[in-house]
Amino acid sequence: MTPVELSRTVLHAVRRAVDQGELSVTVPERAVVTPPGPGGCGDYATNIALQLARAAEQPPRRVAEILRVRLLDDRRITDVVVTGAGFLNLSLEGAASAALVEEILRRGRRYGHAAGAGGNLVQLQCPAEVRAAVVADATARLLRSQGDSVRITYDGRPAPEWESVLGVDTKGVDTKGVDTEGMGPDGADVTIRPIPIPVPTPADPLPLGRDAARWALLYPAAHDRPRITGDHLVQRETNPLFRVRYAHARTRALLRNADDLGFRPEPGPVSGAEALVAVLGDHPRILTAAATDHTPDRLARHLVTVADATLPLLPAVLPLGGEKPSAAHRARLALAEAAGTVLAGGLSLLGIEAPDHL
Repeated sequence: MTPVELSRTVLHAVRRAVDQGELSVTVPERAVVTPPGPGGCGDYATNIALQLARAAEQPPRRVAEILRVRLLDDRRITDVVVTGAGFLNLSLEGAASAALVEEILRRGRRYGHAAGAGGNLVQLQCPAEVRAAVVADATARLLRSQGDSVRITYDGRPAPEWESVLGVDTKGVDTKGVDTEGMGPDGADVTIRPIPIPVPTPADPLPLGRDAARWALLYPAAHDRPRITGDHLVQRETNPLFRVRYAHARTRALLRNADDLGFRPEPGPVSGAEALVAVLGDHPRILTAAATDHTPDRLARHLVTVADATLPLLPAVLPLGGEKPSAAHRARLALAEAAGTVLAGGLSLLGIEAPDHL
């Protein structure tokens, strides 16, 4: 069961409770499911009971208990626990990871992208300052991943190095490669104005190179001041960008090693990887939120979370010694490939390369 399917299952439980007279509410259009927060458990959690409690004129925990009974009727859900004020924590059968992995491998780097064009035109306006230009460029990539058309307007003249070194699109070109100068005024105007690089003696991000410079400018939230230091080039665990790219490169190496051993990935149940499955399942929601809120830093932090959840899985992917590859090894290899795919796709949306070798 993918997160989208789980969301529909939660809404179905609400609809059944309404039809049977236990809840008197309007069934919402969507139910948000996310990895459990502090104090939670299981594979996913939803706050749908808290969302409905006021309209139902019942305490949130009572609404949660009503929904809990109906959710347990689904064989794909092995347990439902109510925690806190009324959060529903759901545990899924092992096949849930297989369905998610199949979806990721089918969609590839476009996993989490909108299926079709949204038809929205968004105009991003930003000052001619290097951090604002990089944030606007990454925001445009995110919006396009969700089906929107985007153009960027600078208050000033962009430096040519922003395009040649940092990969910033400074030509005013929309998703289809059509000059947008003649496009109509309809659409949303969004101002991109993150805190700029420190003044009066700003550090120059260009010597860091495209990938490290973009990460240094995108990883901090817009209201935080970026640090332009050589730490972004250091290949050690303290560097978040290194952890993300290292996790991706390790998944690619495992695929090469498995091919040498004569076996290929095959989605299946994977035990002990619930945290990784949860964050991979949350990827589409993160992309949508980062695009809607114009916050590429949110995607960057999510990729660090994915990498940190991926690395503990990797030592168990390949058989050891004279051990023969089993279904478990093939399933773990498929999950590792899915994680690498999500990391590569996310980095691409930030305008950062995901190398197969480090």
